[in-house]
Amino acid sequence: MNAHDIDYTLHGDDMQFVEIELDPQESVIAEAGGMMMMEDGIEMETIFGDGASTGKGFLSKLVGAGKRLLTGESLFMTVFTNNGTDKRRVAFAAPYPGKIIPVDLSELGGKIICQKDSFLCAAKGVSVGIDFQRKLGTGFFGGEGFIMQKLEGDGLAFLHAGGTIYKRELQPGEKLRIDTGCLVAMTKEVNYDIEYVGKIKTAFFGGEGLFFATLSGPGTVWVQSLPFSRLADRIIASAPSSGGRSVGEGSILGGIGDLLNGDD
Repeated sequence: MNAHDIDYTLHGDDMQFVEIELDPQESVIAEAGGMMMMEDGIEMETIFGDGASTGKGFLSKLVGAGKRLLTGESLFMTVFTNNGTDKRRVAFAAPYPGKIIPVDLSELGGKIICQKDSFLCAAKGVSVGIDFQRKLGTGFFGGEGFIMQKLEGDGLAFLHAGGTIYKRELQPGEKLRIDTGCLVAMTKEVNYDIEYVGKIKTAFFGGEGLFFATLSGPGTVWVQSLPFSRLADRIIASAPSSGGRSVGEGSILGGIGDLLNGDD
């Protein structure tokens, strides 16, 4: 498996996009809707299945597509190829505030496991599949951690996560407990399990979830400070249709504004 050798530049701070430079006939794969802009000479093509299925038989493509369907993703991916004679660039934007994480699979043992919504784009030749968890408890109580994606190959891949990204190197036997939604990715050596919070009182009134992701080293772990699901929950809870109110914090103008807007 030899992925295309692409170059890239990250732009921005909290609303990032990645600009990828392609030599003639080099390609990058991405989820539909992730492209921000591209230069003349780059052509788009929709492929069936994952990024490594091109050139294989129909059955292999069907299996790859089925795996993607289980993660809630589309059956199709988009390939961007430089069909010109000079270097050309294509850019992919993050879908919400956060950071883009470049990972070189050739330096990480050829495989990483990540949250199913974190994949942004990758060099052509990188395979995007699923990684089932072993224990039944993980499946029923792991929340966002039930079905994880796996990226395999020897090329560059780009992940996106919310808030601030924390990269942690776990030593052999070292354990880390993480909210299941805050786990972004981990290398294949990391042992992943689900652990019950503990006392019923803590579980229901502690403000946290019932279960943690328990990671054991050695290996590398990426953690996000603001999962999109947590951000979305706060926005929905604050929406007027859900009983929330739009007020000017620390100001009497909040109440007056509601009167002027006809909210009361």
